[in-house]
Amino acid sequence: QVQLTESGGGSVQAGGSLRLSCIASGNRFSMDTMGWYRQAPGKQREIVATIRPEGTTTYTSSVKGRFSISRDNARNTLFLRMDSLKPEDTALYLCAVLKTPITWGRGTQVTVSS
Repeated sequence: QVQLTESGGGSVQAGGSLRLSCIASGNRFSMDTMGWYRQAPGKQREIVATIRPEGTTTYTSSVKGRFSISRDNARNTLFLRMDSLKPEDTALYLCAVLKTPITWGRGTQVTVSS
């Protein structure tokens, strides 16, 4: 059974930075494509960034140049570095194993004030 545990969220002012972490267990982490999603109140869940096992990354356009996804396969840990945060980045951020069915963590809240 796959378990994902996110941490690192918090409240910051616009322009600030946060680093999210997600520890995975129960899966073959080094072989899985992983991703970060976010969901703001009243909005649909959206993909933020993905990273393949070999390290290839993708980003949604609104975070390109500000966010960086990375992974440490030896520690079964996924990261999301977020810089130049904006109020519109406020959301619950969830880690996911990107295979069918998608497995989600419970999320960590990020709140950016103007």
